[in-house]
Amino acid sequence: MEEIIYIAHKNIVSGSVQTVKEHCEHTAVLCRDYAVPELKDFAFVVGLLHDVGKYQASFVKRINGSSIRVEHSTCGALAAKEKYAVPMPMALMMEYCIAGHHSGIPDGGFPNDDADKATLCGRLKRDYEDFSEYKNELALPELNGLEWMKYLFRDCDNKMENVIDKFAFLTRYVFSCLVDADSVDTADFCKERELPRKLNADFSSCLQNVDDKLRSFVCKTELQRARAALQNQAFQNMNQDAEIYLLHMPTGSGKTLASVKIALERALAKGKRRIIYIIPYNSIIEQTADVFEEMFGDNLEILRHQSTFSYEDEENGSEDYREAAKTAAENWDAPFIITTAVQFFESVYANKRGKLRKTHNMSDSILIFDEAHLMPQDYLQPCLQAVSYITRYLHSEAVFLTATMPDFEKLIKEYALPDSKIAKLIKDTSMFTKFQKCRYSYIREVSSSELLSKCCEYPSSLIVVNKKATARELYQECGGKKYHLSTYMTSYDRKRILKEIRQELKQLEADYPEYKDIPEDRRITIISTSLIEAGVDLDVYTVFRERTGLDSILQAGGRCNREGKRKTADVFVFDLAEETRQAALDEKANLTKGLLKKYDDVSDVKCIEEYYSRLYFMKADDIQKNTMHQVCTDLASVPFKEYAEKFELIDSRQVSLVVPRDAQSEQLVEMMKYTKAGNARKLQNYTCSMRQKELEDLVRQHAADDYGTGIYCLTNKDYYDECKGVLFEASDYFL
Repeated sequence: MEEIIYIAHKNIVSGSVQTVKEHCEHTAVLCRDYAVPELKDFAFVVGLLHDVGKYQASFVKRINGSSIRVEHSTCGALAAKEKYAVPMPMALMMEYCIAGHHSGIPDGGFPNDDADKATLCGRLKRDYEDFSEYKNELALPELNGLEWMKYLFRDCDNKMENVIDKFAFLTRYVFSCLVDADSVDTADFCKERELPRKLNADFSSCLQNVDDKLRSFVCKTELQRARAALQNQAFQNMNQDAEIYLLHMPTGSGKTLASVKIALERALAKGKRRIIYIIPYNSIIEQTADVFEEMFGDNLEILRHQSTFSYEDEENGSEDYREAAKTAAENWDAPFIITTAVQFFESVYANKRGKLRKTHNMSDSILIFDEAHLMPQDYLQPCLQAVSYITRYLHSEAVFLTATMPDFEKLIKEYALPDSKIAKLIKDTSMFTKFQKCRYSYIREVSSSELLSKCCEYPSSLIVVNKKATARELYQECGGKKYHLSTYMTSYDRKRILKEIRQELKQLEADYPEYKDIPEDRRITIISTSLIEAGVDLDVYTVFRERTGLDSILQAGGRCNREGKRKTADVFVFDLAEETRQAALDEKANLTKGLLKKYDDVSDVKCIEEYYSRLYFMKADDIQKNTMHQVCTDLASVPFKEYAEKFELIDSRQVSLVVPRDAQSEQLVEMMKYTKAGNARKLQNYTCSMRQKELEDLVRQHAADDYGTGIYCLTNKDYYDECKGVLFEASDYFL
């Protein structure tokens, strides 16, 4: 009888083959290498069993050219269930990981699920061909089930809800180790050339760069001395063996630079592999990366992981670098990563291999959460749990960075791990008053014309409103030198306008250093939505902020007298008469209204503390409502797929529209018409966002089309204005 060779992969270029035994063993070793010490043996077994379904006769036919479809993933889950049935949770975790290693971790389902259900329970009931030959080729080790259970139940306080949340997290983590190991080994075998190198970093030299930068700052003024003193306080307190560090520093105190120094110091001291810098918005990734790249130079290659950037489009750097960066973007095997909170948390709570592949590389890392207070309230517990689990079980450390710090210590202990090791890096806040560069006043209700009239009294004004439609209406009503910013405009135009604004503000200060006797036609008015509040470096004379949450008001205030060159400056909080009813419905805005009346200075630490205390600790149901244990009571029925689909930190009702703005974007859209394929990443710089209904209106007016690609593009240029953004009726209609 002819001996059957069980093949996992064929290299169509070289003609060589990789046996199932070789692939499973290689994947097992990689999977073990990726895993944290406590899970190495477990991960090895998951890797070893993941492809045993390829021992089916049907798969042999398929690998040899037959077009038949063969389900093999669930076979490994059945093998795990047979071999490691006790303890049940250990086998279950294997089953979830192995069954989902192609299509994503499935929902657990229920015991009465039929075989046609895509749940784990349903799939385990299906009939499969004999694949038992794996037992003759693969040596399955014994596992210490008791120690594994102790590890699972550790820190859970004998509460099933805590066990469920931890089990779900660890399952995704092991799955991440598996799919990355599987992908790497497969790519390594099938490669037509050598795999790209890894991005490099010299953390010691980077730290020297940061120290040089800090030493270059002069300390002549009271504000400069206070900034240096606060930074030094943080540095003196950073050598604590904590899991989570809280860096609470006012706007303008140099907290970003301080956080990077702390991260580099901790990484070098503790041998951490990477630093992950997490920011709230896509729109500020590029400027953040530019700042770091300028400071670190050749000592560090930074990975930008965002929806709006593609390394295929990168003009700087060699082909070697681009290939390395593209690969690193898939699994985050890079020394310094800049990403968004949305990308970070949706990766942790995903179920698909593409997103979860990077999760295991969050281990042995330093995580910096810039503007940490912007974690969404509805998902606060899952977000805090993720950070606590990553720092505790993946041996990482986190730095929470914000100018308006909620009581994260209390929040983490109440909603994540009660015994989390948390260190406050700033204990003496007495110097915060030195950074209060503006006065906050509540001017109550004004009409749009009254608001614009008041703006005209100042050399430069920033008006921040809550709605895009409001921003546009004010811009149209406003006279003189004016600018408009909203997500109705493309990223391309927003960047262009911000550059122009900075130049105008700089020139205004140069021409009128005392800000006196400024002609009306030189006065500047900027009208924007909240997108300008985080990470946008602007320094205006006066800020007007429509009433909203106190954190947003203080962020907007950070654009006023930013450099502290004037002794006093004003931030006016207002209610727009036309929008009063809407504001009354907003919980954060209502809370802020009471505080504006109670406190003379809403930037005072006590006011901020009261705001967050009332916001978070009186709304426990909101904070807890999106945890896994709220939708699941049994480890065998964890709804991984369903939960991942519902875990959205961005309003899914917002959709994107591509607006061609230059020759490159026009060419890309033209290609879409004929190829029926679009490159979403390349087009991101030319997109703006809107509600689904607004897009549908444009389609009905034959002003937008997706050419069968699912990527909608503006087809009529009359529906876009470079200063106003998308027009929902063509511009010539108004003539």
